[in-house]
Amino acid sequence: MDQILLEVTVVKEEILNLIKNASDEIALKNVRETHLSKKSKFASLSRYFKDLNKEERAIFGEKINQAAKEIDLAFKNKHDELFFAAYQERLAKEKIDLSLPGINYQVGRLNPLRKVEDEILNIFVSMGYEVYEGPDIESDYYNFERMNIPSDHPAREMQDSFYFNPALLLRTHTSPAQARMMDAKKGEPFKVVCPGKCYRRDDDDATHSHQFMQIEGLVVGHHISLADLKGTLETFLKAIFGEKREIRLRGSYFPFTEPSVEVDISCAHCLGKGCSLCKDSGYIEILGAGMVHPNVLRMSGYDPQEYSGFAFGVGIDRVAMLKYGISDIRDLYQNDLRLFNNFYQER
Repeated sequence: MDQILLEVTVVKEEILNLIKNASDEIALKNVRETHLSKKSKFASLSRYFKDLNKEERAIFGEKINQAAKEIDLAFKNKHDELFFAAYQERLAKEKIDLSLPGINYQVGRLNPLRKVEDEILNIFVSMGYEVYEGPDIESDYYNFERMNIPSDHPAREMQDSFYFNPALLLRTHTSPAQARMMDAKKGEPFKVVCPGKCYRRDDDDATHSHQFMQIEGLVVGHHISLADLKGTLETFLKAIFGEKREIRLRGSYFPFTEPSVEVDISCAHCLGKGCSLCKDSGYIEILGAGMVHPNVLRMSGYDPQEYSGFAFGVGIDRVAMLKYGISDIRDLYQNDLRLFNNFYQER
């Protein structure tokens, strides 16, 4: 019996010694897996139970349990010791030198195009307009046919775009979204603004880009007149550019409106007196508009004898350039924070 109890002590001390000398968590884990598994030397000590009487089993069992408790406690203490040592080492490596200058994280800005788009949409939403964005990839049918521009119409040359096939292209204006909205409304009155990107094959220079942003508006209802259009645009343009600005309408031509007008706004630099910026006219062209053409109404399921409407389209790029004094449209697509921060200076 004494020999068996001595063997328990020897095995226990061997394991305790291995735990004490473990240099890291991996070594400690290896000790547990090797010396406390079901096939380990410590586990095999239970074989003596069958050879002992009842009294001896009680003594042997107490010895084994006490050894197991000491080993578990040693494991716990060693684990805590190694964890704390690793934590202290990590703190030493990650020590912050408080004398070093801090990192200045630069805060980004909204692109002026997005800022102006939000401002315009907020104005029209406040006047009861819905907002609808159509697809960038559009069919020839919605982009041209539904806008009263058949395949042989010369206006197509002014809107040369990027085609995927003869019937599918990158839209040249956001007008197709208006046609889709008229289809959805099924002959009911409505007011909508349609923002989005447009694409035309064009030379890139200070005032032209193959991609640009546009917001078009459409109102369809009973007894809609040109006076309603003028009042709407005056409210909109004064909200964007200031109450002192004046507008004027000039006769023009667009296939999808009749009559059609060009809309000018008084020059901010000379306040309508005439200067080099406005070419001594006192006004700067800002957008195109007009009364919805009867053909467009008919194709959309509206009876021109009962319904009328007006439409307008404004380039977000142009508004942003005028509002922030940007001379080159390409600056709007460079994502240069130095330029963007300058655009947001108080004016």
